[in-house]
Amino acid sequence: MSRRTLALIAICGGTFLAFLDTTIVNTSFPDIRGDFRDATPAQLSWILDGYFIVLAALLVPAGGIADRFGRRRVFLAGIALFVATSVLCAVAPSWQFLVGARVLQGVGAAILLPASVALLLPLFPPERRAAGVGIWGAAAALAAAIGPPLGGLLVEVADWRWIFLVNVPLGGIVLAVGMKALDESRDPAATRMPDLPGAALAAVGLGLLALGVVEGNAWGWTSAATLGSLGAAVALLGVVAARCRTHPRPIVDPSLIRIASFRHGTLGSLLFASAFFSMILGNILFLTAVWDYSVLSAGLAVAPGPLASAIVAGPAGRLADRFGHRSVIVPGVLFYAAGLLVLRSAGLEPDYAGVWLPGQVLVGIGIGLAFPTFGAAAAADLPPSRFATASAVTSAGRQMGAVLGTAILIAIVGEPETLAQAAAAADDAYVFGIGAALLSGLVAMRLAPRRDLALGSAAGRLMAGAQPERS
Repeated sequence: MSRRTLALIAICGGTFLAFLDTTIVNTSFPDIRGDFRDATPAQLSWILDGYFIVLAALLVPAGGIADRFGRRRVFLAGIALFVATSVLCAVAPSWQFLVGARVLQGVGAAILLPASVALLLPLFPPERRAAGVGIWGAAAALAAAIGPPLGGLLVEVADWRWIFLVNVPLGGIVLAVGMKALDESRDPAATRMPDLPGAALAAVGLGLLALGVVEGNAWGWTSAATLGSLGAAVALLGVVAARCRTHPRPIVDPSLIRIASFRHGTLGSLLFASAFFSMILGNILFLTAVWDYSVLSAGLAVAPGPLASAIVAGPAGRLADRFGHRSVIVPGVLFYAAGLLVLRSAGLEPDYAGVWLPGQVLVGIGIGLAFPTFGAAAAADLPPSRFATASAVTSAGRQMGAVLGTAILIAIVGEPETLAQAAAAADDAYVFGIGAALLSGLVAMRLAPRRDLALGSAAGRLMAGAQPERS
């Protein structure tokens, strides 16, 4: 096997690990809750949101660190940290320990992802880099898609701790292959450190925002604790925005935000992500709590959505090249909303063939059309020199959407005591998902109509990153 092939295996393997853990934990959420009965669902939601928050806050500065200190070195360090913290997650004696380990695991993922892209691109000549990015995105999409059924299987045959232990042998292989096959590279122009204090402020701000949302029901939405958390979040994120205007290497370059296609593509990704990630957990909770599915059955029940997304995503890119991003995203949003309407019609008695399967297929088609195309739209008007930074910002926006979607889902679902309450909470959750998706569609309407999108669409496959072709 050639050195180049081994390098691709290491890069895609690291990407696979990072995105596997964005979805595999959702399936095991009921099992984790069963082990930590002293924790509320709101408290356990930090197992998910802790990972997403550090990803959102650290993706951009982590890319700058890799540019300065060496992409190979940083990538391997990220893999090592990810594997070590996966072990900590698996042996967690308490939910608080598990949340802390997940935060550190998210740091590892945030470190390795930007470095993986930077290591990937030199393996391909300029005219074939879109194909290279497609391989990277396929690894990420496969990981995210396989997460729910794999998580269900591991929980069924063992317990939830194995969803983290599975990372150890996989990570060990990636580390060994990467040490052998990856070449070191740096950016000679990266002489200044990125805004790490700004990234820390962003993480705390997002954490306070999620805290206010998930605890709003328990604390009271007008209580001093809730309003204080939300107010502090707004203040801290405002400080981050101010730092972006003055720091030489900010988290978000203000000049990017002034580009309309980037602004609308990134905002649309954030909104659609909030709809999507809320439904990853919401579907599992509905199937296990209302239809009384096992965790394995629930993981398999959502598999048709990823399959439909994978089938649709490729043609969606070609359609966007021909007809424009808006012409693909808006129908995708409508497909997604229609799928959630079908799922919302599910009653207390299981009806997989009549309700769940068609709903999942519609949702999957919508994801395959909308999610990667939002990334392509964000890249449409960018010069090649800005692709790497902009892709990290768009990915961070998507993770912010995951934070908000998960937090809002937990706030909506609460702690139902009866089957009827659980069904009503699921109904409200689907309403939120529909609303957030339609808002992303309204943002997409601001995108320019059909134009010459060849360059933007190729780069957009990178900015779509882990096209979340799963549901």
